[in-house]
Amino acid sequence: MKGAKAKADTRKTDSRLRSKSAATGKKPSKKAAKDPNKPKRPASAFFVFMEEFRKQYAKEHPNNKAVSAVGKAGGEKWKSMSEADKAPFVAKAEKRKTEYNKNMQAYNKKLAEGGNGADEESDKSKSEVNDEEDEEDESGEEEDDDDE
Repeated sequence: MKGAKAKADTRKTDSRLRSKSAATGKKPSKKAAKDPNKPKRPASAFFVFMEEFRKQYAKEHPNNKAVSAVGKAGGEKWKSMSEADKAPFVAKAEKRKTEYNKNMQAYNKKLAEGGNGADEESDKSKSEVNDEEDEEDESGEEEDDDDE
C-alpha cells in the first residue's frame, strides 16, 4: 500500500508546483532579443550535402518517415565519401559563405549608421504584409494570371 500513498503525495506536490508557476508567470529572459533582419548563417558542406541526400533518400525509401534514419544514413555516406566526392558540396558551402559575409557587412554597416538593420522592402510590419495577402485572397483573383 506504500505505492498508493506515494502517488497521492506526488499529485499534491504537482498541483502545488503548477499553482506556483502559474502565479509567477514567465521570467524575463536575460538574452538580448534577436534581430529578425540579421542574415542567417550559411549551411556547412555537410548540410549542403544533406539537402540533396534527403531528396534522394526519400525516393529510395518512400515508407521511411524517421528523421533519425535519414540523418544516420546521410552521416554514414558523408564519412565514406572521398575528398573529391565532397568537393562540389564544399564549393557550394564556400559560395554561400561569401554571400553571407557580404550580407553581414551590409547589415553591420546599416547598424553602424544608426538604422535598425531593416531593408527597405521590410519596412512594413509582418501584419501589414499578411493583411495585403488576405485582401488579394478575398477579392477572388488568382495569382496565376499567365493562363489568360
